[in-house]
Amino acid sequence: MDKDVFVRIEELMPQFSKGQKKLGEYILNSYEKVVKLQAFKLGEVVGVSESTVVRFAVSLGYEGYPEFQKALEKDALKKMNSLKRLEMASYRLGEQSVLNAVLTSDINKIKETLSSIEEDTFTKAVDSICIAKKVYVVGIRSCAPLASFLAFYLNLMFDNVILLETNNPSELLEQMIHMDVRDVLVAISFPRYSISTQRACEYAHKSKAKVITLTDSLTTPLAPFTDYTITAKSDMASIVDSLVAPLSVINALVVAISMKKQSEVSETFKKLENLWDKYDFYNQEENI
Repeated sequence: MDKDVFVRIEELMPQFSKGQKKLGEYILNSYEKVVKLQAFKLGEVVGVSESTVVRFAVSLGYEGYPEFQKALEKDALKKMNSLKRLEMASYRLGEQSVLNAVLTSDINKIKETLSSIEEDTFTKAVDSICIAKKVYVVGIRSCAPLASFLAFYLNLMFDNVILLETNNPSELLEQMIHMDVRDVLVAISFPRYSISTQRACEYAHKSKAKVITLTDSLTTPLAPFTDYTITAKSDMASIVDSLVAPLSVINALVVAISMKKQSEVSETFKKLENLWDKYDFYNQEENI
């Protein structure tokens, strides 16, 4: 659906029955609680029947309450501040073991990513990076470590990698001033989406550079400026953005690029190994 859950509720509110309006108002004000409640329990809390809850979900365009609840959780993550996230996590985790719940969630996100990722898009992104004159990489705030990780390994393979490191929109674009049609921007962004990353994508698009985005959906704010969108499932564990699946996709990107440019990469790593040995950069127990 093009519109998120909250927009659909607000638009349809005048048409709802009295019970549906109570549901809509409760969801808009307490969505972080609803993501854990079963249909009958939500009905009890609001004071309506379970069948009213189900009809409410269907009236919004969903097949049933489970599909509605899944969409609500996804859309809620885009608008929640840290305090709301903390409250939502307490409802989701309840009395579970935090360690077990978080690791299980991460495993599931990787599985979901594997089953939904478009391999053709992934391959085209790899090809674009391999032939680019310059590769720009950007990730802001919680996505910054992912961008740094990707840029670190790309820098070991190529001499044309630029990691954009700033939260100032003006400085960010100034680093892209020489970008042109021969270049590629790899932008990493997950909820809550960074406006600076969006502006970088827009600038790259106007510069006719290829734009590759690693994000959670084909309908993110980066979509209008993107040539290749690689999707990975993200999640929220309390105030922490769980980006395990995106990191796994980045690992796959690095491996795919190294295999495609195997002869060049092998020569580079021969030089690096000689350099590391000469200056005792690593001890025998350390690995790159």
